[in-house]
Amino acid sequence: MINVFHIVSNKTWGGAERYASDLVAHMRHDPNFYVEVVSAKNDDIIEQFQKMDIPVSILPLKGIRDIDSPVRLARMLKKGKNIVHVHSYRDAVTAVMARIISDNPNTKVVFTPHGLKKPNLNYVSKKIYRSIDQFVFVSQFAYDYFASHAPRIKKQLTLVIPESVLNTDTSAQAQVPNLRQEFAMRDDQALIMFHSRLCKDKGVDVLLQALTHIDRDTYRLVLLGDGQPKAVSRIKSFIIENKLVANVKLLGFQRNVHEYLKQCDFGVQPSTIAEVQGISNLEYMKHGKPIITTNNGAQPEYVVNKENGILVRPNNPELLAEAIDLLCRDRELRIKLGAQAKHDFDTKLNYDTFYSKITSLYNSFFL
Repeated sequence: MINVFHIVSNKTWGGAERYASDLVAHMRHDPNFYVEVVSAKNDDIIEQFQKMDIPVSILPLKGIRDIDSPVRLARMLKKGKNIVHVHSYRDAVTAVMARIISDNPNTKVVFTPHGLKKPNLNYVSKKIYRSIDQFVFVSQFAYDYFASHAPRIKKQLTLVIPESVLNTDTSAQAQVPNLRQEFAMRDDQALIMFHSRLCKDKGVDVLLQALTHIDRDTYRLVLLGDGQPKAVSRIKSFIIENKLVANVKLLGFQRNVHEYLKQCDFGVQPSTIAEVQGISNLEYMKHGKPIITTNNGAQPEYVVNKENGILVRPNNPELLAEAIDLLCRDRELRIKLGAQAKHDFDTKLNYDTFYSKITSLYNSFFL
């Protein structure tokens, strides 16, 4: 059996936590692995993993000046075959130091960078990077960005394994409202959905601006997610000032998001920043929903314009409005794009494929 420790140290739930959560949720049923989460003391994040009956060890996880965390982690790595899978450079430092202290040659460190952040290039950082056994990138775009800024890392130590999504939401489906009924929608009106952090980076401001260019009788929009109070206040003010109150509904953060996604006609995720994968886009594709998204990151690796979704330039409300208006008015096109999106997800981007590649990597260390 291989022991797998996922280290998550962020203060808020994000892409790295979702990646680790889906993986440990799937892996805990695999008899070939023992899985455990190592987390900083954060009640909200710890609760998410404990709900799945995943063991959680709590460490300070404060980075290079934190001696306590690698010493305590080393005790967990003294025996057996171990994988420490980290999702940030700070946690990579902890993992590498813990492996040295443990003096166990059967401990390997895997690093999956999330987001676009230039790697540190000082002497210590280079030593840490060269001590990592495998880099796993969630998209070719993520690899290309990292490689263009990184210290010299051997090509054989890098893998691109496209990220996928696992539906781990088990909340009671009866508690999810029927959105079309709540909006009193006609059959010819499109139900649009956005789910992400409510912030400028995710393009929610651009989306709302785009709506001012569209016939309000053709659609209703649901915003799922939360954000900083100032950002949410700004969004509410825009909705009121532009008389969109009857068209836009804010539902806040929802744990059973998949049950909401199933109800929409299409999704809109107009990120203004480059996405290393764009996990929200994949969630729509999983449920056979077309997606309108931006072309400024990894999205073109799986969204083919006018075949399984629509790609637009970021920060362009007018172009976004044209794409939204097209899908609002053309139901047959929505169905066609959605069917192709589901086919592409099921055949190329499904979670079983992702899981098989990750576990094959884990196993390869101990052949």
